[in-house]
Amino acid sequence: MLKILFLCTGNSCRSQMAEGWARALKSDSIEAYSAGLEARGLDFLAVQVMAEAGVDIAGQRSQRVDEYTDRVFDYVVTVCDHAHESCPLFSGDARVVHVGFADPPSLAQTASSEAEVLAAYRQVRDQIRDFVTGLPEALMKDLDR
Repeated sequence: MLKILFLCTGNSCRSQMAEGWARALKSDSIEAYSAGLEARGLDFLAVQVMAEAGVDIAGQRSQRVDEYTDRVFDYVVTVCDHAHESCPLFSGDARVVHVGFADPPSLAQTASSEAEVLAAYRQVRDQIRDFVTGLPEALMKDLDR
């Protein structure tokens, strides 16, 4: 079973979605975790749009990456540029793969309605789902991209 850590800046949205999708879609082949360079708390809109898709991430918690630096992972998938640029070293031979996704709260900043805000979150949710659906093969082609 592959051990994968999804890493972003705040561990509030994108990495949480990725962990949720991996647990929901790939639990037979992937042991999924998520963390951030900081722990900003779970984004309630991320929880909401994931629940709409049938994935409950409400029980996940926002964690700092330093909680995992001694754990051995096969892959660390950075889902934002800042996390990729600041990715710490991990024990073992973890391969770092960068697959950037837009930040839903940033996309939603210019929204003029709740529907537009949710549309931004859903767009990123679905992009992350599509990436996770292609795992683990997608990691091989995106290695050190």
